[in-house]
Amino acid sequence: MRRSLEILGTGLKMALDEFRSNKLRTFLSLFGITIGIFCIIGVLATVNSLEANVQKDIKALGSNTIFIDKWDYSGQVPYWKLVNRPTPKFEELSLLKKAVPEASNVAFALQRMDKIEFEDQKLENVRIYGITEDFSNIQSISVIDGRYLQQSDFDFASNHGVIGSKVAEELFGRAELAVGRIIQLYDRQVLVIGLIKKQGSSIIGGWEFDNSLIIPYSFMKTLVREESSQPVLMLQGKENIPMAALRDETMGAMRSIRKLKPQQLENFSLNDVDAFGEFASGIFAGINMGGFFIAVLSLVVGMFGVANIMFVTVRERTSQIGLKKAIGAKKGTILLEFLMESAFLCIMGGMIGLLLVFILTQVFSKLLGFPIFISVDIMVIAVSICIVVGILAGIIPASIAAKMDPVVAIRSK
Repeated sequence: MRRSLEILGTGLKMALDEFRSNKLRTFLSLFGITIGIFCIIGVLATVNSLEANVQKDIKALGSNTIFIDKWDYSGQVPYWKLVNRPTPKFEELSLLKKAVPEASNVAFALQRMDKIEFEDQKLENVRIYGITEDFSNIQSISVIDGRYLQQSDFDFASNHGVIGSKVAEELFGRAELAVGRIIQLYDRQVLVIGLIKKQGSSIIGGWEFDNSLIIPYSFMKTLVREESSQPVLMLQGKENIPMAALRDETMGAMRSIRKLKPQQLENFSLNDVDAFGEFASGIFAGINMGGFFIAVLSLVVGMFGVANIMFVTVRERTSQIGLKKAIGAKKGTILLEFLMESAFLCIMGGMIGLLLVFILTQVFSKLLGFPIFISVDIMVIAVSICIVVGILAGIIPASIAAKMDPVVAIRSK
């Protein structure tokens, strides 16, 4: 153990001496390693951070949830096969609750993009949601001022609504002024009873509650035509129910509700939130793999640079190698010393690459609006790659040094 530590210390000392004595040469040789690690870690950190945010946004749509719609959200079914399908109906809500006991929550929602008004202020492209009681059990809606919709609001079609922070700021100047104000929607008055906590931007879009007004479905259906308001049924399974079983039960229930014959195709789509997450993971895995192989090319170039500097180092230290072997140093010791030096040189280049990636993550986190981070796993991968590349780059020069004849080496100049 002590001997191994001494060899490690010697390798590190030699690497530092090489860097101090030949700064420019060493830097240029390590530049390829720096760029390679920068590319690999940059791609991994960016893609992993992006995937984490996308998965978070997908989970925000509702865990263990199925969206029942005329449209297929995957985009894999042609438009012409979907356009003539019937839209989900509110009447199907109660039937679905009875037919699928595995469901913990079933909700119905209408959604439109339209304008709302307050005094002389007009705000376009606000997301208007008309929802039923279970909607808030499936979607996470946190009200920070006022209150959320109550059962009486749903029962009596109250003209009450909760509003997003972005809408509140643009209409009233400050979000905290929203509660208690009366706004105009389709020439009808809506009393703002609650302010939704700011959620920030979403990569995949999603519900965008910051830019929304949420009102009871019973009130919204008096304002708009249901068929032209993108109706959707949402069904969330109980915790112990596998998604596959929930999907099968929902499929059978909807076919029965729609009175479809066995030979008829479904006239609805079951859009599985968990399937979206798996689909996204597959895409990001492919991007990671492609970026990794591209970055490997830079590492190969860097490896040749480190191998070149190690050949030069062996030639410059030939007499020292001969002297060490003359006083009893074994081949394995000489081999290990040069391999350690090569590995340390690569680790130095890798650390520079990691530092550059860290700086860029801080910059891009502010520009892109979501955090980009370097995980511990990625840093372990970076160090491991540096060690492997260092060993591969130094194995031939180190072998040459280990096989030198001590007498010939000492006489060399």
